Amino acid sequence: MKYFSFFQTKKGIFSLIISGLFIWFLFCLPDPLFKTPTSTVLEDSEGKLLSARIATDGQWRFPLNTAVPAKFATCIMQFEDKQFFHHRGFDPFAFARAIVQNIKAKRVVSGGSTLSMQVIRLSRKGKQRTFFEKFIEVIMASRMEMSYSKLDILSLYASNAPFGSNVVGLDAASWRYFGREPNKLSWAESATLAVLPNAPSLIYPGKNQERLLKKRNRLLDQLKKANIIDDETCELSKQEPLPQKPHAIPQLAPHLLQRAAAEGYKGKRIRSTINAGIQERVNAIVENHHKLLRANEIHNAAAIVLDVNTGNVLAYIGNTSNEDKPEYEGDVDCANAPRSTGSILKPFLFAQMLNDGELLPATLIPDIPTQIAGYAPQNYNMSFDGAVPAKRALARSLNIPAVRMLQNYGTERFCFNLKKMGMSTLRFSPDHYGLSIILGGAEGKLWDICGMYASMARTLNHYTTYGGKYSPADIHAPRYMQMEEETNDERSNTALLDAASIYLTFEAMVEVSRPDEEAGWKYFTSANKVAWKTGTSFGFRDGWAVGVTSKYVVGVWTGNADGEGRPGLTGIQTAAPLLFNIFSVLKPGKWFNTPYDEMEKIPLCRQSGSRASDICEPIDTVWIQKAGLRTEPCKYHRLIHLDESGNYRVNSSCEDVSKMKHVSWFVLPPAIEWYYKSKNVNYKELPPLREDCEATGLNAMEIIYPKQFSKIYVPVEIDGKMGKTVFQVAHRKASKVIYWHLDGAFIGSTQSNHQLDIAPDEGEHILTLVDEDGESLIQKFEIVSKRK
Repeated sequence: MKYFSFFQTKKGIFSLIISGLFIWFLFCLPDPLFKTPTSTVLEDSEGKLLSARIATDGQWRFPLNTAVPAKFATCIMQFEDKQFFHHRGFDPFAFARAIVQNIKAKRVVSGGSTLSMQVIRLSRKGKQRTFFEKFIEVIMASRMEMSYSKLDILSLYASNAPFGSNVVGLDAASWRYFGREPNKLSWAESATLAVLPNAPSLIYPGKNQERLLKKRNRLLDQLKKANIIDDETCELSKQEPLPQKPHAIPQLAPHLLQRAAAEGYKGKRIRSTINAGIQERVNAIVENHHKLLRANEIHNAAAIVLDVNTGNVLAYIGNTSNEDKPEYEGDVDCANAPRSTGSILKPFLFAQMLNDGELLPATLIPDIPTQIAGYAPQNYNMSFDGAVPAKRALARSLNIPAVRMLQNYGTERFCFNLKKMGMSTLRFSPDHYGLSIILGGAEGKLWDICGMYASMARTLNHYTTYGGKYSPADIHAPRYMQMEEETNDERSNTALLDAASIYLTFEAMVEVSRPDEEAGWKYFTSANKVAWKTGTSFGFRDGWAVGVTSKYVVGVWTGNADGEGRPGLTGIQTAAPLLFNIFSVLKPGKWFNTPYDEMEKIPLCRQSGSRASDICEPIDTVWIQKAGLRTEPCKYHRLIHLDESGNYRVNSSCEDVSKMKHVSWFVLPPAIEWYYKSKNVNYKELPPLREDCEATGLNAMEIIYPKQFSKIYVPVEIDGKMGKTVFQVAHRKASKVIYWHLDGAFIGSTQSNHQLDIAPDEGEHILTLVDEDGESLIQKFEIVSKRK
């Protein structure tokens, strides 16, 4: 009975041990099997290596690659584990053969480990190579064979085997030793890499070349003996040289790699949307252009190429290399860095005003000296045109018309729509930016700007593709990660910007003056239609250029990463040439389809660019966006009355109505007319009023500066006196004499050039102007100064 009880106790302990071992066996494999850090690897859309960054432990160890090239797989099995596909993790025949070989050699010449056991050993770093550890490897390898396929195990080995120095895994070894992808290795190269993990610390390229050569050739002979390769292939393979100095890992898109790592993809293999061919060509173009920029101490540039319909990034150059000049901050990703936008946002305002029915492309916009709440914008050429069509103001990037357009449209509404379009850098309220936002008063990223232009082009393309329907999904940021196409794409009749407004905006952008230093650009421009815009920030710190076609958006930024300005650092001089060089290597596509369903053909006043009124002449018939039907008709054509000679204006106070000639006349306000007539020789001034007629109707004078109720900040001179301010008036007849009065006191007269230097005291004042015909004009203003 005692014996039976003892036997039962032993049996229970034995069962417990067996159960414990069985449970350990089931859960003995860690998950994941390898916890070592890996390199961050960036691939193009077809899997070609673009860039890689070394792992945090200083090893070139690429993430797991499940695709093992056939040549390497054949070589490694022939060299390490001929029965790989026929055992379950442990090969007793190979193990026995290794024992015999070691006894004969009186040293360890073979471990008898299968590839499965070697994978386990590699995952259990730091374990001593004892019989006990070998037994553990056998058990764990057998367990691994239950959960992993043979191909999985082979890929685990290929991705984690040591290849000498700080190179781990087949992918890294292939690039470091042969400078190419693993699937492009020859038989000789595959054999070389297959023998390296056998003794990586002793034999690696550049060291012990003779021993490495013998091992490689011995493996090639084995392949020939097994009828895997023929005699000729074997002999030719033996003639191939061994690798010497390690190759540098490709760095075609280092800044995109850096960005991906920062956005959560560190240590991962990233399949991007980049087109390696375009990336290489654009890299070369940027570096060549950089040589020209350096002559002017401009050391940084960035460029992005997008596919319009998908928003996919085809090329991403975050900066120039500057490898020999670290002080020029070549590691900064300027493509994703906020910079002053200059004029690059003007087309968005133009498109928004078209969309909201507040503008027609040819609407005249004032271009005269302007001061709004102390803000006085200036055109780049420091001149005034009086008035210009909106589309021409956009094409010439005139600042004053843009500011006046934004004043009418509203900064708050403009900022709201910019954010909806994808501008992520507007962190402050619209009041913070004010009207200066249209001239570079806000910062933007090249990434965002390109995405916004691409969204406009995509909306226009998809309007045609999807039968005149819109989708909010068409407005999105660029994408550098491959993604599945969205299937839930509900479309409607409304959009943030309608197709017609976008189309007319792009048509206006086509008219931008091209860089003309080289005839080749003129040829390209005539052969390929590109809508484009440049921008230059205050202080010549940033040069921008963005171009749009139906297929591509190309964006370029030039400047210095530290913000240093340089003379000549303008969008047209530094960024536009690079833009067109990039377009020259892209396949041209057809221009956008005209969205006639979103447009209306109407009579348009040729002179004002507004909807024609009943008295407008001449009239053009043009296509406009349907929202443009809400714009006001021409306000500049007026019906005037002339005497029988047609040389003088008359009215009922001096002429019989039956003797009058009633004529439609294009009449601009005096201040606009003053500048407009100097730039438009065909402009006809109003005939003078006959002397016997009473003055009625049109004003003859307009004060250009200051405007009504203006506050004028005047500096105090060194002698403590108030400085002078130049007051300016426009008169329809410059030859007329104007008499100036300040606070009721006569202060002078002007003729032809109606400007006067005045030094009023601090406080509120009244300016009164009277011309020789007795017409008067009264304006209030205030002088403000900070005295010492």
